[in-house]
Amino acid sequence: MYEAVHAHPDGETTVARFAHTAAEYGYDGIVVRNHGDARAEYDAERIAEEYGIDVVRGLEVRADDQNQASGYVGNYRRQYTLLLLHGGSKSLNRFAVEQPRIDVLAHPMRGQGDFNHVLAKAAAENGVRVEFNLHHVLRQTGGQRVQSLQSLRKLRELVEKYDVPYVVSGDPSSHLQLRAARELLAVGETIGFDREQIAEGLREWGRLASRNRERDSDAFIEPGVRRGRYEETD
Repeated sequence: MYEAVHAHPDGETTVARFAHTAAEYGYDGIVVRNHGDARAEYDAERIAEEYGIDVVRGLEVRADDQNQASGYVGNYRRQYTLLLLHGGSKSLNRFAVEQPRIDVLAHPMRGQGDFNHVLAKAAAENGVRVEFNLHHVLRQTGGQRVQSLQSLRKLRELVEKYDVPYVVSGDPSSHLQLRAARELLAVGETIGFDREQIAEGLREWGRLASRNRERDSDAFIEPGVRRGRYEETD
């Protein structure tokens, strides 16, 4: 299972400290999802080797409108293993689910954001993962927490009805906010998921990273076709 984190300078904790804590909590990897205007500098391979945990180079594109978002996606797609789009507005949510180059629509229900059956169908068609972001459920109380739960329940109903691919994250910006997977599984039950469904959402980050790394390799030609050496047999 993987967790997706905002590291320094986008958060309070370095990538190395996140990796150390995530390894202690039993995660297989972390995705560094810093926003484009607060990118982290780190050696992913060294950190992975030191702590025995995969470190995935990701970026969360944050834009004011669709044109700006399109430019950022074009600039960053080949530089990062995973590319997310900072959702929460109707126009950007729609842009994200219509772009196969985007891996994940991040927190689509944030702020005034909304998600409907049209967007759900587009996400399923284009293979864009929708994020169940548990940040506010984990860290808010009272009416705000209730509202966050309601939004996530609506999102779950659409994801299940239209078979939309998804990921799950607690979205920590500090190693002190990092939660063990069992805690996220428990939170998922409050929005109507069973524990295995939440576990699948945590695993999906790693599957996406593996798929994209394979596509970026020299051996990849197209899905199901790889460049290799042919061996003659008698």
